[in-house]
Amino acid sequence: MWKWIQAFASPQNFYQTSAKIIPWLMMPFIALSLAGLYWGLVVSPADYQQGDSVRIMYVHVPAAWMSLFVYMVMAISGAIGLIWQIKLAHIVAKVSAPIGALFTLLALITGSIWGKPMWGTWWVWDARLTSELILLFLYLAYISLNNAFDNPKTASKASAILAIVGLVNIPIIYYSVEWWNSLHQGSSISATKISMQIDMFIALMLISFAFKFLYGALVLMRARDEVLVREQNSRWVKTLIEGKK
Repeated sequence: MWKWIQAFASPQNFYQTSAKIIPWLMMPFIALSLAGLYWGLVVSPADYQQGDSVRIMYVHVPAAWMSLFVYMVMAISGAIGLIWQIKLAHIVAKVSAPIGALFTLLALITGSIWGKPMWGTWWVWDARLTSELILLFLYLAYISLNNAFDNPKTASKASAILAIVGLVNIPIIYYSVEWWNSLHQGSSISATKISMQIDMFIALMLISFAFKFLYGALVLMRARDEVLVREQNSRWVKTLIEGKK
């Protein structure tokens, strides 16, 4: 297994293999998105309190989950790059940051749209909202720090340390509704219970998995470009470019 990982982590092998994987990620993304939209807009019922406003949840909740998931992937990849000096790990961390920032922004925007009719305001300095906003700032800080150095190795190391330190915010976001008095509703899904109508749960899961396939495809697309930039002086890249002329 470790030998396969090392072989895949080779920039040249990654570039060749990832091109074959991307279509297999995009197809499930499209299929799950269409199914999720149909289930969320047609099959699932309106909430007895929130009415049709509850349908924002089918984008807001998966986006919020992805904002946490992508950050953890970014931080873990950065740690792997620091410890084992794997170039591809740093690349995955770098290209994940803008994607994670967009998911975080989407979660904040959809949450504000939902909050206006439910709370009567677009924004409150609630523990969950504030910690999610801090997550967006962490993503932006990572991106800025990564672009602040001309040397890619120095940039990768510095931004990886920042990402690892920022991991402390993840449990704060997750448990904020339990640790503090919060306007934000608690989790309806846990390891032991599902506190929602089954059609709502199905719609939520469909979109959630669709977002994960989208993330995988976007990471590979962006990583391929980053690999070419970092390996531009390598023989295989020069051969590849000459072959396309």
